[in-house]
Amino acid sequence: MKKRILVAPLNWGLGHATRCIPIIKALINANFVPIIASDGVALTLLRKEFPSLQTIELPSYNVTYSKNGKFFKLKLLKDSPKLLKAIKAEKKSIKSIIEKYDIWGIISDNRLGVRHKNVPSVFITHQLNVLSGNTTWLSTKLHQKIIKKFDICWVPDAEGDINLSGKLGHIDNFDIPIKYLGPMSRLTKSNSKIKNDILVLLSGPEPQRSLLEDKLLSEFKKFKGKVVFVKGIMQPEQSIQFLGNLTIYNFMTSELLEKTINESALVVSRSGYTTVMDLAKLNKKAFFIPTPGQFEQVYLANRLSEMLLVPTCSQDEFTLEKLDTNTPYKGLTAFNFELDYENLFSIFSR
Repeated sequence: MKKRILVAPLNWGLGHATRCIPIIKALINANFVPIIASDGVALTLLRKEFPSLQTIELPSYNVTYSKNGKFFKLKLLKDSPKLLKAIKAEKKSIKSIIEKYDIWGIISDNRLGVRHKNVPSVFITHQLNVLSGNTTWLSTKLHQKIIKKFDICWVPDAEGDINLSGKLGHIDNFDIPIKYLGPMSRLTKSNSKIKNDILVLLSGPEPQRSLLEDKLLSEFKKFKGKVVFVKGIMQPEQSIQFLGNLTIYNFMTSELLEKTINESALVVSRSGYTTVMDLAKLNKKAFFIPTPGQFEQVYLANRLSEMLLVPTCSQDEFTLEKLDTNTPYKGLTAFNFELDYENLFSIFSR
């Protein structure tokens, strides 16, 4: 009988779900049976990508941002009782899921309560250090304490000095094994003819996703070239609108997104880590607008800008003129990294 592996990404934007896609495909190829567990738009996306797989809805964390990025930490602190309640409910759900579906292994992408002491449990994160301004020491300590309850931590980045996550995904010592997977992406580069001047990719929790959508729609209506605008809103059916030079989608499946990114000269997006990995895999030029108050995205955008790879600016400061820069930014480049999935999944053979 094939072993069932529970794959549970966090519902925080779409990044955690999309970077689980290559892992789910690899599990299928390795003769495992993935069972997907999440909530919200993350679960909706994975149901569209894998319609034949069993899916389970987990308790929602209900994480939202404040409208003002300065109050991001305060909002998280205020929501922490609700978050702890969801994690407790998540742990309870996992116990029954393991029994009902005869689960042999667990892969949790940042879902803090998805583990079990009697089942090999993997935690995926690129944040071994959690940046939170003057409380970074505390947020890092708390996150690492949770990670250490798992059997192993998988980090989607290169281990050496040349890497994408910088200090986020690299520490000197840790109490459980760390396995570096290399930058992961569901997408594949192709030498397509460029058809779009700009591709706008939106994602992430509300209300910041909607605030950026409104700002960019207003700006790009004035743009003279061809713009494809993806709102990042998961709905039952895909919709397409045409507004002057803009072609607007509510969402794109992996196949269409891969094609559109390959056919676009420049991608304007958040600097979420999964987006960084996707654009590196496709060797794209980009412009990053970090989510206000999210220290991780600000760090990644500033780091890549200082490396002269990708320009960036804050959400409030963005205008079309920011896209015109004389600085020779090189764009993102993929690492050649072959992942041994047979060795990676050996933890589930115990």
